[in-house]
This record gives sequence, C-alpha cells and structure tokens, in this order.
Amino acid sequence: MDERVYVGNADVDALSERGWLLGHFRPETDPRHSQDVEIKWGVHPPGDERAAWVRGEERTALLVLISGRFRVELPGRSVLLAKRGDYVVWGHGVDHSWYAEEESVVLTVRWPSVPGYAVGG
Repeated sequence: MDERVYVGNADVDALSERGWLLGHFRPETDPRHSQDVEIKWGVHPPGDERAAWVRGEERTALLVLISGRFRVELPGRSVLLAKRGDYVVWGHGVDHSWYAEEESVVLTVRWPSVPGYAVGG
C-alpha cells in the first residue's frame, strides 16, 4: 500500500478536525497534510451558525454549496447560496461569519493553511 495515498469518505472523516479534511493540522506523514491549502466538508443542521466573526483573516477562501441554503456574512454584505454549485470567494483581510438557513453541505477551500484560526462556533 502506498502511504502517499489516502482514500476516505468526507462524511466520516469530517467528524474529526471540525470538518477539515486537509491542512497543516494533519500529521506530516499523512497525505492530507498541507501548509498550502485547507479543505473542509461542512455538514450543517438548520440554524447552525458561526456566532463569532472570523476577524483579521490572512487567508483567501472559496465556499461552494453542495446542498441546502447557506448564508455567508461579509462586511456590509450578506451572500445567500441557494442553488447547488453557488459559491463565494473572499480574500485576505475580509472578515466573515455564516448561517445555515437549511440543512446544508458546503465545501470550503482556504489558502494558505495557517495555524491559529480555530474559533468556536
């Protein structure tokens, strides 16, 4: 078996690391370890929200709606993702929060993978 290959299931693997599948937080021997990018499989029940905004963001992020209705709050703007494939990108320095209007599945990609951003909510 090639230890440079990992095969998994996002629903199962997302149960650890708060949904984050790939990033700096995985052991260096794990093929999912990366300091360049983070990938999250977010499964959110209706009403789930990030109560505390992420502030002082140093990363760029792409959030893609897989299913449900998901709202991303940005300074001065609220973006509703309502159709499979809807997405939003925000860059360095853009604070954000989010709210699941319905049961939602979202895929988030952030770069680079920077330690120190574990915020409850």
